[in-house]
Amino acid sequence: MSANDPRLKSFVDSAQGSDFPIQNLPYGAFSTVNDSKTRIGVAIGDFVLDLAALDGAGLLPKIAPPGIFYQPTLNDFMALGPAAWSGMRLAVSELLRHDNAKLRDDAVLRQRAITPRAQATLHLPIRVAGFTDFYSSREHATNAGIMIRGPENALQPNWLHIPIAYNSRASTIVASGTPVHRPKGQIKPPDAPPIFGPSRRLDFELEMAAIVGAPSKMGHMISVAEAQASIFGFALLNDWSARDIQAWEYVPLGPFQAKAFATTLGQWIVPAEALEPFRVDGPKQEPQPLPYLQQPARMNYDIDLEVDLRPGGSNSASTISRTNFKYMYWSSAQQLAHHTSSGCAMSVGDVLGSGTISGPEKGMYGSMLELAWGGKEPMTLEGGVTRTFLEDGDMLTMRGVARGKDYRIGFGEASGEILPAT
Repeated sequence: MSANDPRLKSFVDSAQGSDFPIQNLPYGAFSTVNDSKTRIGVAIGDFVLDLAALDGAGLLPKIAPPGIFYQPTLNDFMALGPAAWSGMRLAVSELLRHDNAKLRDDAVLRQRAITPRAQATLHLPIRVAGFTDFYSSREHATNAGIMIRGPENALQPNWLHIPIAYNSRASTIVASGTPVHRPKGQIKPPDAPPIFGPSRRLDFELEMAAIVGAPSKMGHMISVAEAQASIFGFALLNDWSARDIQAWEYVPLGPFQAKAFATTLGQWIVPAEALEPFRVDGPKQEPQPLPYLQQPARMNYDIDLEVDLRPGGSNSASTISRTNFKYMYWSSAQQLAHHTSSGCAMSVGDVLGSGTISGPEKGMYGSMLELAWGGKEPMTLEGGVTRTFLEDGDMLTMRGVARGKDYRIGFGEASGEILPAT
């Protein structure tokens, strides 16, 4: 039986009806009070299944070297390739099935290998090799372009022909829950020389991260189909942005310090295989892309996304955006294929940010830049608090879920609190 079969049930009762059913099995890195060493597990219901413990008990197949999950990141496992990813996922699924007694009836091993998520500390699940941030939502690019250049020139001439991106910083990708200090930088006030100081227009960007699991060689270009097979999984991503710093620095080479200060990666990496039932067609691409970018199959994903903002000093959060990953004009596979088209080598652990995900309506925009329209239309939150951009003490939380007929696939959270500039 396929690990994606909607009929599958787990002996972990809380898995049924949760964001982490047996059909999901997302990977994460965690530690506990009883074992402070960071190791790899998968989420199942309200629990974390310790793959290192299962490996030590001899319950995992020999498709991976012993001890590969008793490491702080997934990189060595990802490097084994797609056959190992699929084989391990199926083996873990079989161990968790309601009618498999091997783990279900071993009380001692269950006690050691299954930890309540509430008692686990989650860490950054991968060693980030590189980070490229794309700009692939037509709605977001149009909205930003209107604010900068006006509606007649909203999209640059190249946008419909090529996945636009810039190389960003891997060193400041942090785990969900890590606080983010307000960045400082050069800001150009109207009709005055530039100044240096804390950003006054701090923003979020709702994105998805495609995690590269299969490397490519320098000088070698991969196809869109090969790119799709090279993606290990997907996670939530918040690419924090300082809009005032960005406005002054981005000409002529694009974002730099405005995006380099922090990027938040979600708690869990959902295997690409778990998302197969949720593949859909993306927006029609006109003009037709050049042959190397044409897609042989559906390569977008139907994943509902939402953003909550809890103002500093408040106990109440407001949902400020609801959108869907399916709206992306350029798919992750197209992005990765294009990334290699010059002969650029991709590494295990590379992160491709989708770019801000915005839908066709205002409540579906993926940044405060759009939601408050450059600060001209303040948002009113619960309790009457207003925001145009993020303030110190604000907590921003992103969530995602793909909804099937009888189950759903959740991504956990990508959250961060804004601290004052240092």
